[in-house]
Amino acid sequence: MATQTSSLAGQGLAPEGEVHWNLVAPELIQHAIRRGEGQLADMGPFVAVTAPHTGRSPNDKFVVREPGSEADVDWGKVNQPITPEHFNRLRDDVQAYLNQQNELFVEDLYCGADPAHRLSVRYVSPNAWHMAFVRNMFIRPETSDLAAFAPNFTVYHAPEFQADPARHGTRTTTFIVLNLAERTILIGGTRYAGELKKSMFTVMNYYMPKTGVLSMHCSANIGPAGDTALFFGLSGTGKTTLSADPSRSLIGDDEHGWSPEGTFNYEGGCYAKVINLSAEGEPDIYRTTQMFGTILENVVLDDKRKVKFEDQSITENTRASYPLPYIPNFVPSGRGGHPKNVVFLTADAFGVLPPVAKLSRDQAMYYFLSGYTAKVAGTERGVTEPQATFSSCFGAVFLVWHPTKYAEMLGRLIDEHKSNVWLVNTGWSGGAFGVGKRMKLGYTRAMVHAALDGKLDSIATRTDPVFGLAVPQSVPGVPVEVLDPRGTWADGGAYDTQAKKLAEMFRKNFEKFGSVAESIKAAGPQG
Repeated sequence: MATQTSSLAGQGLAPEGEVHWNLVAPELIQHAIRRGEGQLADMGPFVAVTAPHTGRSPNDKFVVREPGSEADVDWGKVNQPITPEHFNRLRDDVQAYLNQQNELFVEDLYCGADPAHRLSVRYVSPNAWHMAFVRNMFIRPETSDLAAFAPNFTVYHAPEFQADPARHGTRTTTFIVLNLAERTILIGGTRYAGELKKSMFTVMNYYMPKTGVLSMHCSANIGPAGDTALFFGLSGTGKTTLSADPSRSLIGDDEHGWSPEGTFNYEGGCYAKVINLSAEGEPDIYRTTQMFGTILENVVLDDKRKVKFEDQSITENTRASYPLPYIPNFVPSGRGGHPKNVVFLTADAFGVLPPVAKLSRDQAMYYFLSGYTAKVAGTERGVTEPQATFSSCFGAVFLVWHPTKYAEMLGRLIDEHKSNVWLVNTGWSGGAFGVGKRMKLGYTRAMVHAALDGKLDSIATRTDPVFGLAVPQSVPGVPVEVLDPRGTWADGGAYDTQAKKLAEMFRKNFEKFGSVAESIKAAGPQG
């Protein structure tokens, strides 16, 4: 492989070692094995362990405070400021570190399936498997396009480089730093590949609204009739599972834009959680984990190198990264029309929200801004009962503007395109976590299918007395008793207490959106 140092001059790099340009997956995996970066599992996926970081490090993410974007950014815990001086020092040190590596791997990729709204991103890393990951996750240019590829964003990836908080202004030795003016991202001190994906999503969350595109943390698919559906939801709510539907075609599983022309995927791959994955429960996703080119993160292998999907001894957050074409019914263009249906997914561990409800426009704004799901007891030390989690727009940690900007854009788009909005609870029924049981996936699929197919449009609804939601009185393929959460509890009084408790949590959380219209505030829980 010829060394090509001149092409990295625009990135301020003059590498001493060999530079590998735009290798395809087999070449990258071959280098990763040679370099001892991981191992192959049975059937061919590459397995990497990223410990001690087995998830994102949101407290180590910073945005450079500079005049061009300062007034736009919603500064605070999510968007922590860092000075240009600290950034410059860190960038210079990361570049010096990369220059000294024996090898560098470069991948030129697109973020955004719509050419009118995409970024051209150059990733630079000393690790081959990380570049195989981004090659899976983003949109791969045609070989003929690479000669003229002009990056308008650069990601410097130095997973083994440790920041010095005193010198670089970071919190710890780990850092994810965005410079919106220089169109640069610095990532170091962590091997977790999700940072490479989500940092670019954060960038899109900044730039897309500037061009009239709503940037969304959601999956998307298309039905046989050409109808597009969006699925919003936090981790563990079923966003990836429910959008990977054999009867519909997958646009993407995580990050999309809604433009004046329609919906488009930011990515060219999927990043699915695989804890307890089975061929029976999620056949399409399971199949990808048996294919060469898939990257598996933090899974455990047995002595025959078969994946033990139930094993969470490294982390519960085990992941598979695979290109979209590994899913049989994917949409090659990565694009769809304006959504006919928008689904908000929540996993209510309190066991009190109805399993499906149709939302009014104001309710849609309320629940979008709330972004509710719940952690279950036992997942963290000291957590003995469900804990409500509110993440604005179902992705607060990736937002750059104030959440109300995204909500206002969604409201206008729903009005303009007459989209239906649904709240689907994939959480607990018959009691809170520990007493009740998780909603059967088969029931949830039936409810989603009925909503998307228009079968709920003419069905009578009842108004939930606590949450004020319009709940269908029947759904094809779902027992009637399942649709009334209070009726599934052995003790109705205990349900009432729990429902009022959650309703108060909603109201308390919503107080932070002080400037929201009164009609939206009034669309929240009533009880």
